[in-house]
Amino acid sequence: MPQRSMQEDDALEDFTPRQIILDGVSKTVHVTGAGPAVLVMTEMPGISPQVARFGRWVRDAGFTVYMPSLFGRDGAVVSAEEGAAVFKRACISAEFRALAANQSSPVTQWLRALARLAHRECGGPGVGAIGMCFTGNFALSMMLEPAVLAPVLSQPTLPLNDPAGLEIAPDELTAVRQRLEREDLTVLAYRFEGDRFCRSQRFAAYAEALGERFVGRVLPDSAANREVPQFFAQHVTSPHSVVTAHLIDEAGQPTLAARDEILAFFSRRLMPRD
Repeated sequence: MPQRSMQEDDALEDFTPRQIILDGVSKTVHVTGAGPAVLVMTEMPGISPQVARFGRWVRDAGFTVYMPSLFGRDGAVVSAEEGAAVFKRACISAEFRALAANQSSPVTQWLRALARLAHRECGGPGVGAIGMCFTGNFALSMMLEPAVLAPVLSQPTLPLNDPAGLEIAPDELTAVRQRLEREDLTVLAYRFEGDRFCRSQRFAAYAEALGERFVGRVLPDSAANREVPQFFAQHVTSPHSVVTAHLIDEAGQPTLAARDEILAFFSRRLMPRD
């Protein structure tokens, strides 16, 4: 994949923007690649060049990437002020449950429908999904859709006001746990040790709820990239975004190893076997 500047807006010219209507709701979904489908759900404050880069890594590993636009300006490098405004709008949006533990964000129903569509269009054993930050837990809620086989939670941040809270309804969490056991599936999750938005209490809560089906990875803060966009420098002052803004794209780096583990996880679960 050609090197692109992470300091300039990304035109997303190698993605096809599609207007997809599901359950009566239309959203733009950027699609690229071929092979089994993987949903890449953006972190706050939107589909940044770093998020798009991760999507291209997934594509180049042999997958069709579906990257829905959920908030922010697609491809933009936003200012700290614009990013903060996007964050505030998302916090009061009816689509998200930013401050409510034991509830699933309503937008996850639309995302489950997108996973079904992606599976029909791409075939294969099933669909992968990765959520980041604001969308971090969405990949777990999406396990209520049978097509989803490979869920990844990267620095799941919601609910914002409860470090040990889980952004999923208790009955849905029980159903997910039962499915994981029944189908011998696992959930991968990542955070930095000193992340102020996704703390150790949250991973402990996931481990208690899901048992050995939850595979949590905690990276040292020293592994985080310190050259970050303005929004992160001003509003996200601890290591946070494992495979995007705080990833160091150099061989031997723990964040790059996390990326490779995620890609291998998708391959193991989604690539057809002879």
